[in-house]
Amino acid sequence: MDNSALKAEIRKEVLAKRDALDPMLRIEMSLSAADHGRDYFQFPSGAIVSGFFPIRSEIDARPFMDNLRQMGARLCLPIVQDKTTIVFRELVRGAPLVDTGFGTRGPGADAEILDPEYLIMPLSAYDRAGARIGYGAGHYDRAIARLHDKGINPRLVGFSFSMQEVETVPVESHDQPLEAVITETGILKCL
Repeated sequence: MDNSALKAEIRKEVLAKRDALDPMLRIEMSLSAADHGRDYFQFPSGAIVSGFFPIRSEIDARPFMDNLRQMGARLCLPIVQDKTTIVFRELVRGAPLVDTGFGTRGPGADAEILDPEYLIMPLSAYDRAGARIGYGAGHYDRAIARLHDKGINPRLVGFSFSMQEVETVPVESHDQPLEAVITETGILKCL
């Protein structure tokens, strides 16, 4: 089985388990992860941090993002600009949100496009070495490559439920390792 097929199989299995989590438990786990994340992060005021709004049964990063905002972060969200590209639009409190694809909402076209120094990343599965399986579209891989082309090496941090950890994630040449994964049980430092 090639890496793409193996990743698809792992993704399907882990997402089925995640979907089975009780919605109230997901809320509690999201809040616990937000507390751990607040304790992990240290950055200068005004640092640009990309988070994400949850889709389907994903962990809810919004409480964590609010913690980061209170700590002085300048927040942005990934927005699908076309079918293959995401940009990071500034998330300003009180600004209107629009449909942005993949069943989520985010800042509209009038929001400033930013280059994040920190990426809080959603994922389907991860391993202890920091390998990550996303949702299969490669949006983050291309976005990270574009940031690297600009001379920006963002810190990559996964944000998920601990039950999404698997023994081994197949790694391909374009995959970038996570420095850590934040879950409801604590911080897994990978690098």
